Amino acid sequence: MTVHTVGSRRVVRAACAAAQETGLHVGMALAQAQALVPNLHAVEAAPDEDEASLRELARWAIGYSPVVAPDRPDGLWIDIAGVAHLFGSEEELLADLTSRITRQGIAAKAAVADAPGAAWAVARYGAGGVVPTGRTVDAVATLSIRGLRIAADKLSALHRLGIERVGQLAAMPRAPLVRRFGRDVALRLDQALGHAFEPITPLIPKETPTASCAFAEPIARLEDLKSVLLRLAKDLCRQLERRSEGVRRLDLLFQRVDQKSACIRIGTARANRDAAHLAKLFDERLQTIDPGFGIEEIVLVASKVEPLTETQTQVRGLGDAEAEEADMGQLVDRLGARIGMRRVYRLAPVPSLVPERMVRRIPALAPPTGSVWPENLPRPTRLLNPPEPVVATALLPDHPPRFFVWRKVRHTVAKADGPERITPEWWNGDKGSAARDYYRVETEQGGRFWIFRDAPTADGGRWWMHGFFS
Repeated sequence: MTVHTVGSRRVVRAACAAAQETGLHVGMALAQAQALVPNLHAVEAAPDEDEASLRELARWAIGYSPVVAPDRPDGLWIDIAGVAHLFGSEEELLADLTSRITRQGIAAKAAVADAPGAAWAVARYGAGGVVPTGRTVDAVATLSIRGLRIAADKLSALHRLGIERVGQLAAMPRAPLVRRFGRDVALRLDQALGHAFEPITPLIPKETPTASCAFAEPIARLEDLKSVLLRLAKDLCRQLERRSEGVRRLDLLFQRVDQKSACIRIGTARANRDAAHLAKLFDERLQTIDPGFGIEEIVLVASKVEPLTETQTQVRGLGDAEAEEADMGQLVDRLGARIGMRRVYRLAPVPSLVPERMVRRIPALAPPTGSVWPENLPRPTRLLNPPEPVVATALLPDHPPRFFVWRKVRHTVAKADGPERITPEWWNGDKGSAARDYYRVETEQGGRFWIFRDAPTADGGRWWMHGFFS
């Protein structure tokens, strides 16, 4: 727990979860806190250091969304609308965010909800996690009224009236509530229930390359948005050229006249500062933006950049291979803008004999890894992961199967080759795994399969289908 001086009083500035469970809270007098908890450990607050750390954490969180803002003194606002799909789902994004923060030694709890006020309350006074769409009222109603972010004196007055939960406060008639406790309490209640809009002003570091345009009259037509975007992209690329940098991630922020915001994020496979190409990457996503009553400001932010030196783009005798490589970057960028950069990849060899470990995904334009697959070990063109069980019959224990049943279809083996024994890799944690005997078999129908047995028949070994040959 940390304390600071307010006037002539020493009060609590921050309290850990264990301290809050004992009844301590921010704003409580230190003398009262020490009376409740003997041998209380309290240290002097360092607000300047806390503020700097929080801003640094907010800068780091921009990797998850372009709309991030510090929520002083100990929280972050992150608007993940439009970016959650890049991580798979809201649940996966939340799990990745909290686990990475925890690994940095920071105790973290997070929530996703339709309204910022609801997420704030569920993260601090609820179980956290993702609140289903349309269930905001149900999720907030049972929480403590401390989750409404109202002043301590008004909290005390509500407690004296026996109001402990948000649902109790929401059930009170609105006019008496406003007269007695003021409009700020009613506003915080509406924000937590999702009935009132709460804007989030994004943090944009000063050194981040940015181009913006504000309009005297709001715009809404798609053609106007594309025209402004191209102008902003040209301005941004001129800044990057002076810095010898290229874009790896671009964020496009829209500020509507009703103070609601929207954002689009795209990435590039390699550093790029071709304005026309970068603007083109937003074309399909621009159609998903709801302009409402009009957009009054557009901001283009290069949230991730890399060094990019000048290159020769036109020269007589340029080789076809180099030209194809130059075009490949734009193709990968467009595919990534359409389906997500994580889904655009290539496979690289891994030095391993276990089939599941022989490949790994790497970025589409990553440099060669230097690893190759063994030429003397033929492998199927397609692997099943995980392998699927088959029912097979072999004439002798070490012989290939005479026939097998896979996916309810019986296959008679005409030719077979093997076995090829693959032993577990103990250095990768396979101490309890069994050796596998692989066979390449060709059926009477012409199908060519790769199947294996994970132990001799006498030891209860089973047959598995692991791949197909072309």
